Parts: sequence; C-alpha cells; structure tokens
Amino acid sequence: MIGPVADGVVDVHAHWLPRELFHLPPGAPYGALTDLDGELHLGEVPLSIAATAMSDVAAVRADMDTARIGVRVLSAPPFAFPVGDPAAGHDATDYVASFNDALSRVAADSDGALAGLGLVRLHDESAVRDDLADLARMPGIAGVAIPPLLRGESLDRGALRAVVTGAAELDLAVLVHPMQLPRPEWSSYYLANLIGNPTETATAVASLLLSGLAEELPLLRICFVHGGGSAPGLLGRWEHAFGRRADVARSAKRGPRESFRDLFLDTVTHDADELDLLVARAGSDRVAVGSDYPFDMAQPHPVAFAVDNGLSPTSLTTAGRSFLGLTPER
Repeated sequence: MIGPVADGVVDVHAHWLPRELFHLPPGAPYGALTDLDGELHLGEVPLSIAATAMSDVAAVRADMDTARIGVRVLSAPPFAFPVGDPAAGHDATDYVASFNDALSRVAADSDGALAGLGLVRLHDESAVRDDLADLARMPGIAGVAIPPLLRGESLDRGALRAVVTGAAELDLAVLVHPMQLPRPEWSSYYLANLIGNPTETATAVASLLLSGLAEELPLLRICFVHGGGSAPGLLGRWEHAFGRRADVARSAKRGPRESFRDLFLDTVTHDADELDLLVARAGSDRVAVGSDYPFDMAQPHPVAFAVDNGLSPTSLTTAGRSFLGLTPER
C-alpha cells in the first residue's frame, strides 16, 4: 500500500537488506552474507561493497542526494530471493515475513522518499496469492521483486506465473531481477553476470510476451532491470520467428515488438547506444531510472547518465511513477 511519495526522479532498481537478515533464506544458493571488516562477502566471495551501503538507510539516503534521486524503490538483493527447493525442506516463510515487515517500516518512515518491493514464498505456489495480498496492505510497499527463472520455469509457468497474475489483480508492481545463475562455461571473467544476467532477463521477457500472458494481463505493471537484458537486441529475431513458426506464434495474438512496449525497463545499460535502442524499442514513457545501488555493476550517476543521453527528467519521473501505479496527484 504505497501512499504519496516525494518529488523528483524515481529510482526503481536499488537494493537493501537489514543486517539481521544477512543469513539469507533457507536454500540460498551462494551461502550467507557476512560483514568482514566492513566489507560484504557472499559466502567466500568479496562483493566490493561496504556493509553499510547495503544495510543502513542513512547510507541509502546519502547516495540518493548525491545521485539527485527523489524517490528510491528498495528491493532485496537477488541472492536473498527465497528460491530454495521445497523438496529439500527449504521453508522461507519466516524470512519473507521478516524482510517484508522491515522493508515496510523503512519505507513508511521515510516521508515518501523510499518505497519497497517485497518478497513472496516462491517455494509454495499455493501461498503466493496470500503473500501478495499481505503486501498490498503493508504501508510503503508498492509491489514485489522476483527472479526471472525458478526451478526450470519462467514467468509463463508455476510460481512466477502466479506472482505476475496475482500482482496484476491486486494492482502491485513487479520487478524482475536476474540471479547470476552459474554455468560451467561462465565460470571465468565474471561471465555469469556479464552474459548470464542479460540472458536470464531476456528469457523471462520472451516467456511473458510469446506465451500471450502480457496480453492476458493488460493491467500488469512489470519492470525488467538492466535495460531488459539482451531482449531489446533480440526483438527483431523474435518478430521474424513469430511470423514464420507456428510454435512461436501459437499462444500470443500480438507480435513481440508490439507487446514489448507494454513493459517497463530501467536505464542500467552502461552504454548510450544501448539506451537509445531501448528507448526506440520501448518508448521513453516506459524507461525509468535504475541505479542497481549498491552493487559494483551499478550505474553510479543514474539520472545524469539518462539525461545526458536524451531522456528528460520529466519523462523519467513519469515513467517511474507510472510503474509504481501513482496518479499525478500522488
């Protein structure tokens, strides 16, 4: 239940996790988050992030001032998504409730400068609708954050489909964030992030568009981070296949180019030409500022990057508020 927010550009993609939840949910794939001499480590891997940047609201707000951001939408870092295997007994009920309660308090106490995207129990598809209904009632919470892939399925099936369907019904925003899933061929050079993350996101975009689910849910407000991953560059290929293959076109009535313009995307592209392509594919009214704070792959000056490359503060603010479901009066 999001109320009035502060003026200014909205950063739809930033991360926060309270220290008491650094242990991460049961079945987290990378090990616990730890503070070693002020620096964050995920399992044995240093993240090159100060622990305070992830956990302290004062640090979040200070970065907002530096980056000229009026409203920051906080979601859990992807390694805190509750993606454990129910067959292994991974039950994230307590973790999800604790995170959502903490996030709601932080957002509700921010005088409209912060909003939250909560978690739902992805290990229990039958609980998704109840968790979404709880989020819809929580002060400061605008929606939910989810991974693009879960146990071999994407947005068109299983628990992730239940999330996007329920969110559309309950007027909740959905942020889709990749998890940097490991593959042997991506074990070097940070390729699990550099190639894996854009590929995970493109898979989710394709599953939403080609399944026809985007058409079934016209009220869905869904944002894909990192500029939609590799999806903008693949739209031509998808459109070609849509016109020539029955298995690609069997579920959706509209082609992927048309449906892509229903999505929200953020500006974390790291490249002016990529941002230009994104705007051409989606339209400026669907491109919102993202920072990816506080990660090493963050866009350090997100508003300046977007404005210097042709987007106006007005269009950026409007896109961010539209994603949150805010009317001009709010």
